[in-house]
Amino acid sequence: MERNILEIKNLTTCFFTDDGTVKATDRVSINVGKGQTVCLVGESGSGKSVTSLAVMRLIDYAGGFIQSGNVMFHGQDLAAKDLDEMMHVRGNKIAMIFQDPMSALNPVFTVGDQIAESLMLHQNMSQQDAFKKAIDMLRLVGIPAPEVRVKQYPHEMSGGMCQRVVIAMALACNPEMLIADEPTTALDVTVQAQILDLLRRLQKELGMSILLITHDMGVAAEMADRIAVMYAGTIVEEGTVERIFDEPRHPYTIGLLQSIPGFEGERGGELYTIQGTIPSITQLPTGCRFHPRCPYAIDKCRKEEPILREVVTGQQVACWLNEDVSNHFRINQRANSVAGSKAEVNRQ
Repeated sequence: MERNILEIKNLTTCFFTDDGTVKATDRVSINVGKGQTVCLVGESGSGKSVTSLAVMRLIDYAGGFIQSGNVMFHGQDLAAKDLDEMMHVRGNKIAMIFQDPMSALNPVFTVGDQIAESLMLHQNMSQQDAFKKAIDMLRLVGIPAPEVRVKQYPHEMSGGMCQRVVIAMALACNPEMLIADEPTTALDVTVQAQILDLLRRLQKELGMSILLITHDMGVAAEMADRIAVMYAGTIVEEGTVERIFDEPRHPYTIGLLQSIPGFEGERGGELYTIQGTIPSITQLPTGCRFHPRCPYAIDKCRKEEPILREVVTGQQVACWLNEDVSNHFRINQRANSVAGSKAEVNRQ
């Protein structure tokens, strides 16, 4: 694996609100290697999308700003660039797939015009050549009869088709980096699988890196090389997909894993839920941000905020009790595996 293509270092972002300036993300650090897929996971409200908007510098248009930190792309700090300079990066070298394809597309222009626009802007193509490339891009993402579809408007297509159009727009200029912000959220299960397969195939063909944002640990298991777990605006655990699934060390990560149907080895049981809700960014608890919902919390957790540190090679965690939590998880997994096996034998 070559050196990192994207390095987010201690990124802190803020928004202007009626209650004053509030932090949305706090000291976020994520690295993405060339050709690598890194998944950023967590509940809604964790700060995942804000992180992606900060990388693209779109946060500047949404009432927010980067307070501190760096976004290094090929050694250049995107956080220090002005918005005119970012126009040459955004959509050209780094592209983004947004959550809702219907809102990401302009309803008054054909999908062909919208794909061709970036090609004319970034690749200096003529309108005719850009339109031909738009047809090729629609064919690349698996849209049938692209010569017909290229002249259609978004409302004439299904949600799955529109998502493919958004992917075609993002990949039109052959970006080195793709940020996919929950690209399958609004789609049914069958189309979700098709979109994920498409992203894997295109990544292999084009050799690009992907920062995939999702709340679905199942998607992360299927797609990721590394996983960064985000909670209340900060990274609480980060590591290879194998370490995160086999030996998670943060209670929040364990809660996300246990919420996967069938993860604990027994079918048909009650689904696990993490008690409570994610805190508002204006009312963060003292100490560890997860402690009000954590079954392992001790007095130190309520008073002192843990820092993200490497506990084993390839895995970082921000938890005072990470080793105890990991041991407890392994014991429970063995017990659940035995119970699941017995239940299966009884059913047979």
